[in-house]
Amino acid sequence: MPGLIGRKIGMTRIFDEEGVQVPVTVIEAGPCPVVQVNAQEGLGVSSVQLGFGARKAKRSTKAEVGHAAKAGLEAAPRILREFRTGDGEEYEVGQSLTVTVFEAGDRVKVTGSSKGRGFQGVVKRHGFAGRPGGHGHPMARNPGSVGPGTNPSRVIKGKKLPGRMGGTRTTIRNLQIVRVDGERNLLFVKGGVPGARDSYVLISK
Repeated sequence: MPGLIGRKIGMTRIFDEEGVQVPVTVIEAGPCPVVQVNAQEGLGVSSVQLGFGARKAKRSTKAEVGHAAKAGLEAAPRILREFRTGDGEEYEVGQSLTVTVFEAGDRVKVTGSSKGRGFQGVVKRHGFAGRPGGHGHPMARNPGSVGPGTNPSRVIKGKKLPGRMGGTRTTIRNLQIVRVDGERNLLFVKGGVPGARDSYVLISK
């Protein structure tokens, strides 16, 4: 199966049959219409393009509206993503995929954009220990010496330095689905997933 596009709602907790609390992330996933089916004969590679949400007409280009109309959609999807499909899986344009493609206990991977932290130093970005805490060190959180001496007289590429942190595409694998709510299109995934609230994520097995 390809997967689903969803929106991260937030985190909460639920209790299992034994009364043990389980921290979960709630994701509103689907329904995702199949907008396009791509099959490359001879290469053994096939994929489907799924949509999620609806964009206002005044915020959509004519190309986006026409592309959605071919799939029988009234409005252009807010987000489009392509998923690989396995052998023997057949999908039709206009078909809608919902959370029922998953079951409780399934293992999935979730991809999203991690929270942006802005420009950060090495202590927060790379976990450096910093300088000794006593006697008021004047540069308690600086990285220290970073370049060799006479040879090669430069900073080696790849050195851990301050810089922009977060805001990158991140995937967490082997997450467990605890509960599936088909009526409200909700997935309850054990643990945390990348991204802030209301950000888009991709869920696939």
